[in-house]
Amino acid sequence: MSQEPATRPPRRGARSQSTGYQSRLRAWGRHHRRMSGQSAGRLLRYPFSSLLTMLAIAIALILPTGLWLVLDSARLVNTQLDASATLTAYLDKELTENQVAEIAGIIAEQPRVGVARLIGADQGMREFEDSLGLEDALSRLEINPLPASVVVTPSDSGPQTAHALAQRLGEIEGVDEVRFDLAWLERLQRLAALGKRLVLALGVLFGLGVLLIVGNTIRLAVESRRQEIQVVTLIGATHGFVRRPFLYSGAWYGLGGGLLAWLLLNLGGQWLAVPISALAESYGANYQLPRLGFQGSAILLICSTMLGLLGAWLAVGRHLADSRPR
Repeated sequence: MSQEPATRPPRRGARSQSTGYQSRLRAWGRHHRRMSGQSAGRLLRYPFSSLLTMLAIAIALILPTGLWLVLDSARLVNTQLDASATLTAYLDKELTENQVAEIAGIIAEQPRVGVARLIGADQGMREFEDSLGLEDALSRLEINPLPASVVVTPSDSGPQTAHALAQRLGEIEGVDEVRFDLAWLERLQRLAALGKRLVLALGVLFGLGVLLIVGNTIRLAVESRRQEIQVVTLIGATHGFVRRPFLYSGAWYGLGGGLLAWLLLNLGGQWLAVPISALAESYGANYQLPRLGFQGSAILLICSTMLGLLGAWLAVGRHLADSRPR
């Protein structure tokens, strides 16, 4: 007679179950999406206070951004002025035409000389008459008082390079005088350097202002949800879990402030474009206000969002320990 194997009794008690990496990743993503939506919903529930906070951030961002645009416009003007910076080498009046052409060739072969244009004495007189409108008066002169000249455009219009080139051209035999006004170029470069430091200082200063605005707003939010934070901490919530909704709130504040700053800058630019263009045309110039463009707009929005995120991080990190139950 065969004996049947005895069946094992079912195991009773708790079982442990491991969670896979993909499941944890999906849960992490769902929580981030939920916290992002809930943070945006809290801001929309209080639109007036949220708009005031974003407007304060926008005002703090407008001034350094506007100065950066002005500095960038000045840099373009500086580049155009550098491109038009020239030296004028006046030749001896007693030189013949062949000697003048030979000296002009020697000047053109000098290092750091980009373009050398020879202007004869007769051509110089005609250009002088056209610029001053004195055709009748100057035509009565028996002798042309103007010498031949060579207008040189340096390949590098920096003050030091141009000054060295002017000294070298003045040493060439047959060159009577070399004129080049370095003062305006040096002043322009010093103003550009001062403007860069000013924009950097204001950017840091107003960036700290954005951190304080967002930090104070998030601190008030932490205080209003202190009991909620204590409860979720008691059931095992980590600091990252508690910090996450406040970080999203700070990012939304920063992004909203950046969008408002971008909008106000564009509206202000359109409002000032017509009178500034009219003023430039009265001086015979063509000037348009600079715009942020795609790259500048992206930099503004990224910086504002990161400042809001950093301000929220600092505020929550400071007050999270005080929010624990005692």
